[in-house]
Amino acid sequence: MGGLSVAPAYRARRERMMGTLRSCGPGTDNRRAGQVRCGIHWRPRQTAFLRSDPPRMSAATVVQPSASATYAQRVAFVSEIAGRLHSYGTTAQRLEAAVVGLSHKLGLDCEPWSNPTGIILSFSDPTKAIGSSDITRVIRLAPGENDLYKLSVADYVADGVANGRMSIAQGHTALRRLDREVDRRGKTMQVLAFGLAAAGVAGLWKLPWLDIATAGAIGMSIGLLTQYTDRRPATKEAGEALAGLLAGVVAAVVASLVGPLNLNTVIIASLVVLLPGMSLTNAFNELASQHWVSGTARLAGAVTTVLKLTVGAVIAVTLTQVLGLHPQVAALRPQSGWVEWASLLVAAYAFAVLFKANRRDYLWIMAAAMSGYVIARYAGHAWGGPAGVFASAMALTAAGNLFGRVVQKPGALIRLPGIIMLVPGSVSLRGFLTLVQQQDVSVGQAALLAVTNIVMALMAGLLFGNLLIPARKNL
Repeated sequence: MGGLSVAPAYRARRERMMGTLRSCGPGTDNRRAGQVRCGIHWRPRQTAFLRSDPPRMSAATVVQPSASATYAQRVAFVSEIAGRLHSYGTTAQRLEAAVVGLSHKLGLDCEPWSNPTGIILSFSDPTKAIGSSDITRVIRLAPGENDLYKLSVADYVADGVANGRMSIAQGHTALRRLDREVDRRGKTMQVLAFGLAAAGVAGLWKLPWLDIATAGAIGMSIGLLTQYTDRRPATKEAGEALAGLLAGVVAAVVASLVGPLNLNTVIIASLVVLLPGMSLTNAFNELASQHWVSGTARLAGAVTTVLKLTVGAVIAVTLTQVLGLHPQVAALRPQSGWVEWASLLVAAYAFAVLFKANRRDYLWIMAAAMSGYVIARYAGHAWGGPAGVFASAMALTAAGNLFGRVVQKPGALIRLPGIIMLVPGSVSLRGFLTLVQQQDVSVGQAALLAVTNIVMALMAGLLFGNLLIPARKNL
């Protein structure tokens, strides 16, 4: 009797380790479910309790997708989501993590590789023999632009398909709706936001009213120019240089014929929307996460953008001198404190529009932008500028992760606007302008040091913010 009671317990313990017994196909009734077919050989299935397991999913852990979705349909859906996340400004480490997570939920193995101008996706079906279902997609894309509304929709659709609330066909339909052309009202708001952002930043720097008005007018003109150049491949590549040229010419004419300006500062404020401060920050963030190819390429792109803006502005100043104009330059910042806070509100609204967020999310985005500036301002006064930037970036990154956990939306809705006023785009452009105008290497070194301090503080804040409150969503 004792022997009869021991055998079932032993078999149960063995089945818990190796998998329950079931049929593996015709003529293989004696095979354990703990084995899977690999080519013409049988091998033990990888089990979840082995710490040394490779990341490839086993057949036992695959989440079965909808019965109507074929392998090719799942691959196509993941590829489209990846391309859209890239187009909406997602950085390499977040994009790759999101794609891997979605692929796992759809029963796919995926090895993504992202860079600022493309994606490579390698797919395989973990339920089939190794190498028998491999598919590689190479997708060439333009550098992404931040679009928080479309990012939120893509995130919602991906979650819906992965969790079974939406079929893959319904997911494709929802994503296709995002391709509708922006209406005239949306384009008008974008142009207006260019002007509001420029005027708001000039007010934050406490420039005189003439400087603020000039920056706002130039900003709106650059918004109109951008609407024109973005639709024409022949002018798109030179868009930043043309914007710098326009800003420099208008500012120099006003300073010559109307009144003195803080010339370089007005030019920088009017170009604030085109400054690559966020790209610089994302580049170093990617480098810190060991995405070296993507980070290096993004850094090179940001530096090139600054160079094109500088070239346009310098040509403009030289052109005005050739025409016999003599701009009056005055370093004045006479505004009272209330102008700074009013300008902060205006700039926060402008960035909510420029980030193309849903109007329902404007309050979140404006609150994040204002909070980031306030934290950096007061912490900077207490402990120094870099410490203020670090504290603000850490607080807003943690807040974005908490927002993603509670509201079930991408944390980028809080994180991006929270750090937009901290990024070193204006410092980098000012350094290049002064370097070219004065032909003084020491000035360039000082600007490089200032940019390095800001980027280091931002990068540290982003890293420690993710440690403080880990992100539930990769976006």
